[in-house]
Amino acid sequence: MTIEVIVGLPHLNEGPILQRARLMQQPMLISANCLSRWRTASGGWREWHGWRTGQLGNAYGLKSLDLDSAGYVLMARYGGYPWSIADYMALAASYPFRRFAAADYCCEAEIAADRAEVLDRIARTVATNRECRSRAYDLGIIDRFMPVLQGRYPEDYERCAEALAWSMNPGTVVGVGSMCRRDIHGPDGLIAVVAHLDRILPDPGPRLHLFGVKGAAIPYLQPYAHRVASLDSQAWGTAARRDARRRQVSKTDALAADHMERWTIAQLDRLREPHRAMAITPEPTPPQTPSDPWEAAIQQAQAEIRALIESGDLAHDEVTTGWIETWAADLYRRRPKAAGNLRPPKVAAAS
Repeated sequence: MTIEVIVGLPHLNEGPILQRARLMQQPMLISANCLSRWRTASGGWREWHGWRTGQLGNAYGLKSLDLDSAGYVLMARYGGYPWSIADYMALAASYPFRRFAAADYCCEAEIAADRAEVLDRIARTVATNRECRSRAYDLGIIDRFMPVLQGRYPEDYERCAEALAWSMNPGTVVGVGSMCRRDIHGPDGLIAVVAHLDRILPDPGPRLHLFGVKGAAIPYLQPYAHRVASLDSQAWGTAARRDARRRQVSKTDALAADHMERWTIAQLDRLREPHRAMAITPEPTPPQTPSDPWEAAIQQAQAEIRALIESGDLAHDEVTTGWIETWAADLYRRRPKAAGNLRPPKVAAAS
């Protein structure tokens, strides 16, 4: 089997980039955010105002076009999704995308600073997958739906896959997020995640799409070509920006198109390189069992709230931070007397 290289496009404006993409006849991918319509609110901030679906008319002549939910950019720039899942799924149904990814909550260190936040974001990813899948059925586009797994450690992705077991079917392509800033090597590196998923997923079972993978990883991914269906990247855009800065010229779309083509050729050449095996030394996920009773109550409260989000009893974008200490205080008071008669720390009322 051959791993497919998908080229990320920054926009669908008619011009040199799109013209070159048609000539290249390589699968393409866009982010939902590149189709966003924004306006400036009265307070001076940007406000999302729907989709520019007319841009999709420019996608003619492309070999194929996939849709990504733009999770990392939105989380980094706005702290969350400015649109609803219903809005996103309306976009997914507005054009015959080959595949469209479930909305997800990325877990990169720049976004999720600690273990609790990673686990929160996995729970929210499970919830958004469920809602996207349900709406895809209603819209008649379930055959193009791509579930997405999230996590920090290999076992996190397993946890996510178990929660989404109803989507881990033969013939399905499943996206794997939080890859683009991840090292190739190491116990929680890209190859370790892929190897772990290959080991725990059904065989025959789903194949994987890896978001934002560095080209240098391709030779190490080749031994997993039976499991890895595709990868995507828009790294050529960064190369074009650096080249323009070095040469002190404008980063025009014509310049970017040249970099896009050269980058794509380089990735296809990597597919012909000898396969490279990597020894992986698994490391267990860091234990998170606090000895302090109050910290244990906090952890239990967080876990119970996550379970409600995963089940759909709380919305995926519910702001729960203000509830945790109050929830934990109730759990703490109900602890057996053997835990001691200490009172919980004084907590502020939940907002």
